Amino acid sequence: MSETLIAPHPLDHAVRLEPVEPGLYRGATTPEYWNMAGPFGGATAAVMLKAVLDHPERRGRPVAQTVNFCAAVAEGSFDVAVRLVRDGRSTQHWQVELSQGGKIATTSSAVTGAERETWTHTPGAPPQVPPAEQTPVLDTTGRNGWRSRYEFRYVRGEPTPGGGSAEAPASAVSQTWIRDEPRRPLDYVSLAAISDSIVVKILQVRGDVPPVATVSLSTYFLADEAALARQGSRPVLGVSDARVFRHGFNDQSAELWSDDGQLLAVSNQVVWFKG
Repeated sequence: MSETLIAPHPLDHAVRLEPVEPGLYRGATTPEYWNMAGPFGGATAAVMLKAVLDHPERRGRPVAQTVNFCAAVAEGSFDVAVRLVRDGRSTQHWQVELSQGGKIATTSSAVTGAERETWTHTPGAPPQVPPAEQTPVLDTTGRNGWRSRYEFRYVRGEPTPGGGSAEAPASAVSQTWIRDEPRRPLDYVSLAAISDSIVVKILQVRGDVPPVATVSLSTYFLADEAALARQGSRPVLGVSDARVFRHGFNDQSAELWSDDGQLLAVSNQVVWFKG
């Protein structure tokens, strides 16, 4: 009887880590998530989180992750060192470093915590938008490789060259249905990557793309395993905004909502831009 071999999802290929020794893993970049000068930052964030999740001492689920992009990750292999900084009853604190040729390219801190039944209050609510199936899919043909790894359906704020200008900036608000392409059930690794999938805001507000790079990205995971399982491979709603562009940096915030109205994660990042 012949066996059918199923290729791993491109994201699982991108975040694959081989243990080298306790606390040290080796991975490699993949063309599927390539950006302008290195891997898509969300894929790198997913690698850093995967190293924590793979660690044998890890307890609980991801609660928070901050990734600092120190330098562009070059094409090829890299090492990821992960260390348990503090192990408490409720939380674990982790430090992660990605290096190439002995030089650090990316650092990360992460917090994991046990799920507990506690008092719950949810004052936040998603915006009222058309469902994903009623929203056209963005054509990503000819764009950077990582853009083809997601299906984008813009309700509002589609970044368009010439859509704004330095003299008359467009709104920074966007509402986008997003899911992995090809489809993949949502988990914390893919959620970490999707948190960085909303296009840098300067393209949306100014209509051009100067040299630009995310400097630091923080993601707070609010969904439990059950919520991720309910979402499956259906699109999540990304609601994003920016508040200030000044001195070559801008903020960028995002909320990621399930299609049944549960807040799955929030993220904030600082972006460097030239000009």
